[in-house]
Parts: sequence; C-alpha cells; structure tokens
Amino acid sequence: MTTADVGVDPRTGAAALGARWAALRHAMSRPLTAYYLLLGSTALLLTIGLIMVLSASSVWSFKEYDGDSYAVVKRQLTWVLIGVPAALLASRLPIRLIRALAWPGLIVAAVLLALTTTSLGVTRNSQTNWLALGPVDVQPSEIAKLAVILWAAHVYANKDRLLGSVHHILVPVLPGLMVIIGLVLWQRDLGTALVLFAIGLAMLWIVGTPGKLFGLALSTVGVLVFTLAASDQERLSRLTSFTDPFRDYADSGWQSAHGLLALSSGGVFGEGIGAGRQKWGTLPEAHTDFIFAVLGEELGLAGTLLVVVLFLAVAYSATKIALQATDPFVRYASFGIVVWLLGQMMINVGMVLALLPVIGIPLPLVSYGGSALVPSLVALGLVIGFARRQPDVARALAARKRPRAVGLSARGAR
Repeated sequence: MTTADVGVDPRTGAAALGARWAALRHAMSRPLTAYYLLLGSTALLLTIGLIMVLSASSVWSFKEYDGDSYAVVKRQLTWVLIGVPAALLASRLPIRLIRALAWPGLIVAAVLLALTTTSLGVTRNSQTNWLALGPVDVQPSEIAKLAVILWAAHVYANKDRLLGSVHHILVPVLPGLMVIIGLVLWQRDLGTALVLFAIGLAMLWIVGTPGKLFGLALSTVGVLVFTLAASDQERLSRLTSFTDPFRDYADSGWQSAHGLLALSSGGVFGEGIGAGRQKWGTLPEAHTDFIFAVLGEELGLAGTLLVVVLFLAVAYSATKIALQATDPFVRYASFGIVVWLLGQMMINVGMVLALLPVIGIPLPLVSYGGSALVPSLVALGLVIGFARRQPDVARALAARKRPRAVGLSARGAR
C-alpha cells in the first residue's frame, strides 16, 4: 500500500518533515539553547546518579553499616551539597582569577599525588591512590584531571600566537603532563593514567599538533601499557578477560560477566528501580564503577540510552560554547573538559559492555564518590560560567530578566 492509496500526499509529508527540521535547527541555534541544555542535562544526570546510588548501594550499605541501607547515599548527598555550591561559585569566578589559579592548582595536585606515597596514602584494590585527610579520604588523581586541563589551557592561551612551533606546543605542557601521569602510575592506577593521557592528547590536537607526533605518542603509550600489563599477572588477566568474560567466569571474568547479566536481564524498560538482583553481592563495585550495569538492569535499555543521550547533550553544549568563544583559554578549557567527561563515560560504558578492559573508571556525575563528583561539578560550573559571559548569551539572559523587573515594579506601583 502506498501513500497515494490512503490519500496522503508525499509532498505534504516531506514538507512537514522539512519544517520540523528547520524548527529544530532554529531552536538549537538560539543563544540560550546550549546554556540551558548544559544546565538541564547536568541536573538530570545528578538526579539519576543519586537515585541509582541509593538503589545500587542499599544492600551493600545494609551489610557494611550495621543495617543502615542509606549510609552510602547520605554520603553522596553530602558531596552533592558541597559540589553544587562549588559549581555555582566556579561559574561566577572571573576568568582572570581562574587563570591565576592554574599553576598553583597543578602544583597542589602534584603534591597531593606525591603524598599518597607516604604514610598518608591509603591502599584500595591494590592501588595506593587515596589520601587520608582527617575525617575523609580523597583521590588526588580526580583533582589532577581538572588541574591539568586548566593549566594546559592557560599555557596555550598565553602562547596562542606561537603555536605554529612544535617546541611551544610541547613545552612545558608535555613534561608537566608526564610528571602527573608518572605520579599516577606510581600509584598503580593505570586507568586514570590513560584518561590523563587522553586529555593531554586532546589538548595537543586542539592546538594543532602535527599528526606524526600523535602516531609516536600512541605507539609509546601502547608499548608502555603492554609492559605494565605484562609485568603483573593479576593486571594482565583483568585487562584480557573482557574479550570473553564467561571463559574465566569464577575469577577474572566475574565482574564483567555479571555486568552483562545485569544489562541483559533489564530488557527495554528494566526490572524497576530497586528490583535489580545483581547488586545482592554478585556484582562487585555495583554503586561505583559498575553502576551503569545496575541502571541497565533496573531501567532497561531506555534508561541507559537516556544517560548516554544526556552525556552527548553535555558534550554538544560545551563544544558549542568552546567553538563560539573568542577567548583562547575558554576554548581550550571547555574542549578539555568535554574530552575528560565524555571520554570517561565512553570508557565506563565500554567496561560494562565488555568492549574494554575493567580499569576502574567511574561514570561521571552518576557513580558514587565525592572525589570524582566535586571536580566534575566544578568543571561544568566553569563551562556554564564561560557560556554566561558570551555576549549573545549575556544579552539574552538580561532580556529575560528585564520583563520580570518591569512586572515587579508595576505590582509595586499598584
């Protein structure tokens, strides 16, 4: 049966589709679209994260904290209450002050990473990448990700007219990055080191590094990763078991296999929030690295696609802000933050889907952990602040405030 048989003019349908596409393009081109899309997507991811941390951690919390099923989510909520005001503060900071903090931030991050090698270091899962600071333990490598991005953006902004020279592209960014990555590798944290390498590679690409250097860098890192993996049998089995998790189901493939079981049992719309079964002791790190598996089990394909789309919305908005920026620091910093957050999302989802090795990378804004959550929120707060300073966005926001002010003054006159 054709459209003519039912009395539908195909030209009318094509015109309607074209009109909708034009309306969508017009809406996406508005000055405030990226700004509000970034705000809304971040808020939704944060909300989904709190709900899933509560669900994924309830059984583990009940066991570890004397019957308190809400212990972990209460900690996460505390970090949210710290991170959101920190993000708001970051969005209001002058760019001059942010850049002034770039070098001190990198130095502080390096010192914190070095302190993990002292008696203050805390070992978890065979990695000494935590630092005991009074009542809380923090993971300095999460702070280092943001510090590296802001520092590299500051250096490249200062050298903006000199970036035609390879020397100015590489020095001092590459040596500084190697120091930070070296300190992270000293902690035996290969996953975070790879994320930092990806951030550095992206920063080099955005400033126009020649393609030959990328090939050399990728080859060097490939050899380094292979050497580090081959030097530790446990690490090697973990990095290779993802190709067939069920081959060594009871040992190295346990986590990946149960992650796949959780996703496959969720179907299209999931078992329902709280109804997942894998979190009852069979899925390690259910509320941290493998929270995406619990999300897939309880919210199904629809829930996982929603989370991925929200991350893509964040990436689209931040990339648009970066492309429209006239300040080179804003452009480089925004792009670096996009690569960091989107790259971690892709690695985490790839881990859960058994497309990548399990290397202990959390899902930004969703997984449990204040050390990862607060820097991520601060980074997004900075991008939101960059957007607010763009002339067309500032004018649009001012225009929206003006009618409210007129309405309030009219009420007062009555």
